[in-house]
Amino acid sequence: MKTKCYSVRLKSLDIISDKAYKAVAFDGSSDIIPASQVFGPDLEVGKSEAWWISAWILEKKSIQYSTKKSAWFEQDGTRLDTNSITVSHHRPGKIAARPEHEIQELKRG
Repeated sequence: MKTKCYSVRLKSLDIISDKAYKAVAFDGSSDIIPASQVFGPDLEVGKSEAWWISAWILEKKSIQYSTKKSAWFEQDGTRLDTNSITVSHHRPGKIAARPEHEIQELKRG
């Protein structure tokens, strides 16, 4: 399964158990991040430490992050080539209701 991650610059990322990290951002915000959602350090950032953290967990947490730098990762932590990934959305067509599927007891009037 592919996971979208953001590069998050952090003041500190400390391990608090086998299953969780405590992340502290530069603005002072902090939160607990599951260890399974941290995909490793972003080695391209030089001024501070940055970590690849899954996008879906960041949306649920109160820690400061930017969406400018993103990448896709496999569950084993392997970074994927972003040119090979295509995101598509399925839009189902409208389906008309069939009269034989109506429940008469629930029908109004």
